[in-house]
Amino acid sequence: MQPNDVKALLEARIENVDFHIQGEGCNFQVVAVGEVFADLSRVKAQQLVFAAINDEIRSGALHAISIRTYTPAQYDAAAGNAQG
Repeated sequence: MQPNDVKALLEARIENVDFHIQGEGCNFQVVAVGEVFADLSRVKAQQLVFAAINDEIRSGALHAISIRTYTPAQYDAAAGNAQG
């Protein structure tokens, strides 16, 4: 799979989330940004994203996945810290 393939899968299964995908083959890093994560614990937010790609994980199409989830405000703050 390619990063665009993973992004398309996630965008089709979770609405109103902006996905940033890096990686190749079956190993990917996913950054998900959306208000949907505001009322979820970090674990629940990651479980939401994992559930959306569970079939691909079980089939072996995706293997090593790291997921970071943010609200837009959290993402902006993290990006500001990285730049500053």
